[in-house]
Amino acid sequence: MANTTFNGPVRAEGGFKQISKNASTGAITDNTTIDSSGNIVAGGTATFAGIVDLNGNTMSAGTGITTGTGTVYAGSAVKVGGVYSTSILIDLTGLASSGSGDIIGKAATANSHVGQITAANNGTILTGQWSVYETPAGGDPDIDFWYADEATGTEDAAITGLTNQTQLMNNGDLTAASIDYFTAGAVPAADKYLYLVTGAATDGNYSAGRLLIEMWGYDA
Repeated sequence: MANTTFNGPVRAEGGFKQISKNASTGAITDNTTIDSSGNIVAGGTATFAGIVDLNGNTMSAGTGITTGTGTVYAGSAVKVGGVYSTSILIDLTGLASSGSGDIIGKAATANSHVGQITAANNGTILTGQWSVYETPAGGDPDIDFWYADEATGTEDAAITGLTNQTQLMNNGDLTAASIDYFTAGAVPAADKYLYLVTGAATDGNYSAGRLLIEMWGYDA
């Protein structure tokens, strides 16, 4: 069969297949397929010359986090082999803290969660930690990690006002270069929303504080 060169996009509603044919039997084997939904199953070795952007299962925070002035939020969830890796990178600048046990977020703003755990994107979480790259300043440095059923938690509202709220981490004041781990046996369940919560009472706006939250999961 001759080679064919196209000028412009190649389109097919039913997908694409790269095949091999057995010289003796004529049997066809599908090596690499792209189905009608765009799902790819590759049978060979992939080599990429540029940056590989795996953006399919990105973690997303609520507007109570993403609308903070100067706040940085970036999240990802990827699966490599049988391991799901979830990462959440946060600069707290522009968020606020208030009373002990209250949700951290943009002042008086609802939907102050930092992401939702789902089995499809994150697997069943086995363990997790966070690394502190800049000591929190301005707001309360004593930050705890919780989850709850609702996405609607509001800054300055008690985390205990949400349903099935559970604490994942309680490690006192955060300091740069520290790594803290989830409390033994505490992991976020599927479909729960994650929250940063004050461990002490400091009513203020964060001017610093950089965290990397990491979680690892598996197919249950």
